[in-house]
Amino acid sequence: MSSLRVLFIGGSGTISSACARLAVERGIELTVLNRGTARHEVPAEAEQLVADIREPGSVREALAGREFDAVVDWVAFTPDHVRTDLELFEGRTGQYVFISSASAYQTPPARLPIRESTPLRNPYWKYSQDKIACEDVLTEAYRDRGFPATIIRPSHTYDRTRPPFNGGWTVVERMRRGKEIVVHGDGSSLWTLTHHEDFARGFVPLLGHSRTLGEAFNITSDDVLTWDQIAHILARAAGVEARIVHVPSDAIAAADPEWGASLLGDKTHSAVFDNSKLRSVVPDFVASIPYEQGAREIVAWHDEDPARRTVDARHDRLLDELVERFRVVTTAS
Repeated sequence: MSSLRVLFIGGSGTISSACARLAVERGIELTVLNRGTARHEVPAEAEQLVADIREPGSVREALAGREFDAVVDWVAFTPDHVRTDLELFEGRTGQYVFISSASAYQTPPARLPIRESTPLRNPYWKYSQDKIACEDVLTEAYRDRGFPATIIRPSHTYDRTRPPFNGGWTVVERMRRGKEIVVHGDGSSLWTLTHHEDFARGFVPLLGHSRTLGEAFNITSDDVLTWDQIAHILARAAGVEARIVHVPSDAIAAADPEWGASLLGDKTHSAVFDNSKLRSVVPDFVASIPYEQGAREIVAWHDEDPARRTVDARHDRLLDELVERFRVVTTAS
């Protein structure tokens, strides 16, 4: 039996890089199309084509009329991006995979766990609203003419290069200097962190799978932590203790609208997911990498090269300001 022919558009990001590695390990004939400015290395076994998906003419030239069993667009963020893909790939692929976002779900959620049937509605974050609009385009194309769309909704997926807090390594550096860090709310909301290798183990078996067409799937870990726990685990991996100052998400949004949108539209609210639909298609899927291991990987990777331990000076100052405003000072009686 011939191997699956799969095209990744993008393919060098946090999530897609792990999926690319696992795809070639499992014998998939993988082609990666991007601008050649990869953040993560593309596997040597994959064919790499250089073209810009935002310039459809360059994509047509690079692909030269080829067809695929599955096309995955890792970098489609707006309805226009999806419409371009429809023009490029309709009739040329057996499956089109759109990477949506779990932040598209009803925010705040009315009930947990979050399932694929949970309504899509996020009035707080344009990123999520655009993802919902992309899904609408694909749902219409599937209903009207059977376009073979599969929708994937990841939540917070990370790799060793990405600490889970806004500001990235800045937060770890503050902890190592003995400075307080900011955790939104009271730190007790529940959050799901998924290692990108775990995500890949759920994702790659869906490629070319006929039961996925017209369907949406969550792919997340089942490892649920509070934000305070996440901070303490990361601190322990860095060899220090976390000194936490809790700041209301509304106050963070007033000080930094971009950070605030990602909180009010996502991280402020508890996010616990039901992956049973994924397991109905990929029965052996297990997310096996706990955040304790992931945190150690994050710290080790950054410590390997001092150039990786960059501090965002603007964000550092903002954290200083928020800590000063919201620090609870206790005095002995």
